[in-house]
Amino acid sequence: MTGSDDSLIADLRTYEVTSRVSRPVADATHEISRIAFLVLEVQTRGGAVGQGYMLSFDYSPEAIKGALRDLQAFVAQRSYHVYDTLSVSRDYEAASEYFGVEGLQRWALATLDVAMWDAWARTLGQPVWKLFGSHGDPIPVYGSGGWLSYSDDELLDEVSGYQRRGFGAIKVKVGSRETGRDLERLRMVRDAVGPHMQIMMDANQGMTVAGAVELATAVREIGIHWFEEPINHRDFDGYATIRDKTQISIATGEREYDVLALRELIARRAIDLWQPDIIRIGGVGPWRASAALAAAHHIPVLPHYYKDYDVPLLATIPNGYGAESFDWVDDLIDEPMLIENGTASPRPGPGWGFSFRRELLNEIP
Repeated sequence: MTGSDDSLIADLRTYEVTSRVSRPVADATHEISRIAFLVLEVQTRGGAVGQGYMLSFDYSPEAIKGALRDLQAFVAQRSYHVYDTLSVSRDYEAASEYFGVEGLQRWALATLDVAMWDAWARTLGQPVWKLFGSHGDPIPVYGSGGWLSYSDDELLDEVSGYQRRGFGAIKVKVGSRETGRDLERLRMVRDAVGPHMQIMMDANQGMTVAGAVELATAVREIGIHWFEEPINHRDFDGYATIRDKTQISIATGEREYDVLALRELIARRAIDLWQPDIIRIGGVGPWRASAALAAAHHIPVLPHYYKDYDVPLLATIPNGYGAESFDWVDDLIDEPMLIENGTASPRPGPGWGFSFRRELLNEIP
């Protein structure tokens, strides 16, 4: 390898932290008891520090920590520069192929990838988004939540709060097992926010094709901007049926570890918005590659969850549509993203432009 020794990875550390606004919530397929994060930190010989984080909730906590430990040991045995993101990805996927390169292994690898980009951009004294070239347009951001576990008052309080803060769009969970409940909740939301705010709905794969068609037809009177993950993410023909029978816009992609689903849905004319999750899909390079494939077929990109990474990256592509916003991480970091009038701009600082507050991190041995 070539390059200054200062850019060599000298140390990797892993931390966990729980959101201070954590509380139990539920969607159509999951009950989430707490909102937690794992943070992977990279330090170079030159002293630059970069961080990447993943949303972990409380699922398989020891398994994902083990995947991070295995990756740390792998990197420690080699000499990688912090800009060697492609080499690390190629080498580790080859080494971990026996147990598969999707799932836990990909989550760990992508979190390292994000941290390496942070450290490399900080070494250069530049924001990540400037390394790719970018446009100067603010990125639309929508307020997410609307959990099925909410009471009516909690639901209306949340959507009204987003509206007061200047958001122009909100997303509400659907897939209730109580007949008619989804339609009832969406009508309440429309009445609360008025006719001009965009409303989206997300079933988290919790519906059947028939149920999704029935709901999409029923909500025409309400005006739903798009329908996210109505059914299992690999039921490509089912997505085509829902879109063909209802003409509702389909958004999906957050469950994908590659672009297979995107290719299949494009071939069936069954997708309107591509939603890559930067950690599942493998990091910055795969995120941008999937966006390029979507662009080739005139599909806008509306990523899943990670606004701290997605807003900067959306500024580097021509087909960015918007970003999702939760407040879960905001009080854990030193520079929360500023959202004004429903839009956000990339942070001007080096790297991703933020770091987790040191006093809140608990190191994992």
